[in-house]
Amino acid sequence: MRRLTFIQSILAAGLLSLAGINTAASQSAEGAAVGSNTIQVDNVNRPQIVLHTSKGDIRLELFADRAPNTVNNFLQYAEDGYYDDTIFHRVIEGFMVQGGGFSADMQRKQTRNPVTNEADNGLSNERGTIAMARTGDPHSATSQFFINHSDNRALDHRNKNTGQTWGYAVFGKVLEGMEVVDTIATTETGPIPPFNRDVPLETISIDSVDIYRAN
Repeated sequence: MRRLTFIQSILAAGLLSLAGINTAASQSAEGAAVGSNTIQVDNVNRPQIVLHTSKGDIRLELFADRAPNTVNNFLQYAEDGYYDDTIFHRVIEGFMVQGGGFSADMQRKQTRNPVTNEADNGLSNERGTIAMARTGDPHSATSQFFINHSDNRALDHRNKNTGQTWGYAVFGKVLEGMEVVDTIATTETGPIPPFNRDVPLETISIDSVDIYRAN
């Protein structure tokens, strides 16, 4: 009950929002390189990515079979190099780490149009899953994402009555590098303008993203 109350208080404060408070991996045997940062893999509807961060690599599997629009949106940003040199700008230990929208000097990046919320896909915000960040509008997600540091089922889809009950769309999970997520999640945080809390005091960057696409 205490855990649920904690997450509900964060949602009520509007903290899991787009405002926050408001990769060169080696080629694997799975496939051949098809671009500067894209590799083919033999895994239909489950592309993978590697986030090369200043704390280490995080490899994720993306559930294109369960959240196709969300995955396509994320991969387009990655292919465009949008996430290169962005940061994890919001970190709450025991909750999540959020990034994908701000530069190291805390400037918000321009985004494309929002993507339709696919939180009703039956996937849960469990530890190690990746989901889209958004405002109170359920269909406002653009580029920002978060990786759940613990099981956050209060963020799951319940119904379509309100922005809160719509939930946050899970579209993948960490395959390797959860220890990197743990390191990021335990980073000391504080206020850094324009935000008044939860910003890592040490810059944690996403240096590049590698994409491993299904054949």
